[in-house]
Amino acid sequence: MTAFQSAHLPTLPGFSPAAGVNMSPLAGERAMLNYIAMEPGSVVPLHSHPHEQLGYVLSGSITLSIAGEPTVLGPGHGYTLAGGVEHSGTAGPEGCVVVDVFAPVREDYRERAAEARL
Repeated sequence: MTAFQSAHLPTLPGFSPAAGVNMSPLAGERAMLNYIAMEPGSVVPLHSHPHEQLGYVLSGSITLSIAGEPTVLGPGHGYTLAGGVEHSGTAGPEGCVVVDVFAPVREDYRERAAEARL
């Protein structure tokens, strides 16, 4: 990795893990930013991963369901998720934009983003 990277996250080539959900990751050696734009009502289905995850809602709203408990988050809200916790997310009626941080890097996201850049 180079000592410095700069990228305009909303225009990075990315991938769509679910209908109406677009992700554009930017990875360093040990952590990753992931810019997520979700259309109104779109859903990131229930899943878990071993990575620690932190997030920040930039615009719109998202309902995060953690262990079956829904929490609505809007602009300015941040969150943390321990690795291994099952969660899902549903965009509000205006959609949402969220930036997540993963540690360590999600190699599956790095690979999908690299394929999108080809």
